[in-house]
Amino acid sequence: MDLKSAFGANVRNFRRSINITQEALAERVDVSIETIGKIERGVAAPSFETVERIAVALDINPLVLFGASGEAIPRGERGKALGRIQATLSNMNDEQLSRASKMLEAFVGGG
Repeated sequence: MDLKSAFGANVRNFRRSINITQEALAERVDVSIETIGKIERGVAAPSFETVERIAVALDINPLVLFGASGEAIPRGERGKALGRIQATLSNMNDEQLSRASKMLEAFVGGG
């Protein structure tokens, strides 16, 4: 997953986590809804100023939108697999995400 796609998926995930629409985020950031859509799809890369405004609108540290979590992202096949899984999960609606979570827990034997 490239940086634009990862950034866009993170914007989408955080936006959805606070239950706001692309339109509402666009208003808060002072950009068009088309711009938010392009950013979330990984088609467009925002300026640093826009990144900061998105982070403020989502009430998060801007570095989180780039995947900064304190953990290193694994390289190689494991990293690629995790990237594909993250991309798939970020495109799911809440119901699908809940079912996927339960399936993963059952698969690995947790909970």
